Amino acid sequence: MSVVDDSFNHPLALEEHATMPLAGGMEQMGFQCGQVWGAALAAGAEAYRLFGPGPRAEAAAVVAAQRLVDSFQTSYKSINCSDVIELDWKNAQGKQVLKFFLKGGPIRCFAMTAGYARATRRETDISFSDDEFEAPEPPVSCATLLARKMGADDMHAVMAAGLAGGIGLSGGACGALGAAIWLIEMNRVAGGTGQVEFNSPEATEAIDRFVQNTEGEFECSKITGRRFESVGDHACYLREGGCAKIIEALAALPQPGQHEAALDQA
Repeated sequence: MSVVDDSFNHPLALEEHATMPLAGGMEQMGFQCGQVWGAALAAGAEAYRLFGPGPRAEAAAVVAAQRLVDSFQTSYKSINCSDVIELDWKNAQGKQVLKFFLKGGPIRCFAMTAGYARATRRETDISFSDDEFEAPEPPVSCATLLARKMGADDMHAVMAAGLAGGIGLSGGACGALGAAIWLIEMNRVAGGTGQVEFNSPEATEAIDRFVQNTEGEFECSKITGRRFESVGDHACYLREGGCAKIIEALAALPQPGQHEAALDQA
């Protein structure tokens, strides 16, 4: 995300740092590559700068995320980390990890970052050059709806918009969960209650609450039983109450610092 933001000349240090737990396919679970998560958030930041808050900017962010997903898929044949690097971090054995490093895995990832950052800038510029964005009645994006319920400001709410429907309506791992983890880590640092980390207690609780409401499923297409055809289709689904239970469960998470306060009172 930082490489893309720098290319737009608008670095966002805190927001970029907080994307770290999305690496490895969201808390190293092998879902969408962290580069795709970061690129969608960066495109959302640019959408906010160009269009301000509201449905138009959110729709623009989703459309840009669709192009970003397609670009990554075309280049690497999959958007999932576990497929691209041929390694399941959560279940990897020592020999598998060693093989990954000996085959130059980290170097390949860094090379991918540079190439995909250029593609992200190009695809985002193309997306926003078309001024005819479908702007349905809100809520437009599940991730934005979740972000607002968690107290996010306008910029961060629009930044999260492109995560809708598993990033760009792709059906991958839930965008609302990804947004929750990102916001949790950002709030931990901004509130002075901790540093960004993988599997922080708050992020772990978010995942636990999530799976309790999805029968253990993580991917949007499996949770909803469908793929969304357009921004308007997804918005209609939300207005009809789709994923409300999941969003409410994530929005009700204790904010960073409340865990410590509860321990102090015990």
